[in-house]
Amino acid sequence: MVTEPDAPPGPYGLRPDEGDAYWFLDFLTTFKASTKTTGGGFALVEQRAAKGAGSPLHVHRREAESFYVLDGELTIWAGGQLIQAPAGSFVYGPANVPHTFTVVSDEARFLLLTQPAGFEAFLEAFGQEATSLSLPPPATGPPDVERLTALAAAHGIEILGPPGIPAD
Repeated sequence: MVTEPDAPPGPYGLRPDEGDAYWFLDFLTTFKASTKTTGGGFALVEQRAAKGAGSPLHVHRREAESFYVLDGELTIWAGGQLIQAPAGSFVYGPANVPHTFTVVSDEARFLLLTQPAGFEAFLEAFGQEATSLSLPPPATGPPDVERLTALAAAHGIEILGPPGIPAD
């Protein structure tokens, strides 16, 4: 794996299989742009996951989050609105709007753009460095919710509920 440049923000490029990669929950998470490469302007993260993977219901207090679905399909719930997002879809969620999502296709690959940058530090703090560019091995138990919630709070994210689309 090729890591992101450590130089001050400036032009750089990453190929398809390049970037710092982590296993975060059920996702392969690859950093394409981060605080250090954009001077804090934005972070761009490529996510891959299998059907059923998703995020806890949460809200970002600092950054807006956008999704661009490259392959597969997501169902996104944001601020009470349910959005079906097949490949080619773009979904924007401003800061302070509760949201969650679920992979509804067999597998999905999508980009997460957060503005400003910083969200990637949370993914790195809770995740573990990926040893291959594959989906993470099956979990041996549920995630440490207390640790996840505490790390999220330290990064300006409030966990509001479990993964899954709210019934309301």
